Amino acid sequence: MKRSRRSFLKLAGTAVALSMVPLKLLADFVRPKEAMAATDFDGVFASLGNAQDSDKIMLETPDIAENGAVVPVAVTSSIAGTSKIYIVVEKNPNPLAAAFMIPEGSEAFVQTRVKVAQTCPIYAVVEAGGKLYKTGRETKVTLGGCGG
Repeated sequence: MKRSRRSFLKLAGTAVALSMVPLKLLADFVRPKEAMAATDFDGVFASLGNAQDSDKIMLETPDIAENGAVVPVAVTSSIAGTSKIYIVVEKNPNPLAAAFMIPEGSEAFVQTRVKVAQTCPIYAVVEAGGKLYKTGRETKVTLGGCGG
């Protein structure tokens, strides 16, 4: 059966549109809207929930970041059942800087770069077994990040 170019494009467009629906739902699952929209540190934790301190989370950030626009952050969790990792920068205009979903059976490790507006603690928040755990580390910023 011979298809016209127009019917092929309609079919392709429908397939692309349908494939985007699961990605949108997945994005909402990984990054909670209220926490992403929070403009203060307390608002992020009000949305995510209370997190208890844990020594089973390793957070790596530089002691001094020469450029706040690109601060490297690495998080490793040895908490069994880690399903999500969040990076929260306390004094940023939007403190929830990153959210990652960790597939079951994967090593709970993420590495990224975030903007840091000014010298402040950076937190790694881990969700495992329906509970939240956190650790933090102060990073000094010498050049402007979010603020310029």
